[in-house]
Amino acid sequence: MNIQIFGKSKCFDTKKAERYFKERHVRFQSVDVLRYGLSRGEFTSVKSAVGLDAMIDGGAKDAEILRYLAHDADREAKLFDNPQWLKTPIVRNGRQATVGYQPDVWKTWE
Repeated sequence: MNIQIFGKSKCFDTKKAERYFKERHVRFQSVDVLRYGLSRGEFTSVKSAVGLDAMIDGGAKDAEILRYLAHDADREAKLFDNPQWLKTPIVRNGRQATVGYQPDVWKTWE
């Protein structure tokens, strides 16, 4: 397994995801999404795995602006440029990905 966890340092679910993999002795790479963001390829990979709407943190400040954009391409560009609007943790295992705390899915990766 090649696990990457993209999260925010103050996100409780990100910390829970890291703990989940630590307890199972699964090595992972942790990335601060606010500091480093996602590369275009990573963003596209996650989007194709879970869908654009699942990636949006509805509770994030000013994220409601995404609802008013008519085209998915505009929403995608705006979300890519504003990683604070991403729902975290984003957990990737190759081409597989989840958004949010989803241990039931991660169990199937082991």
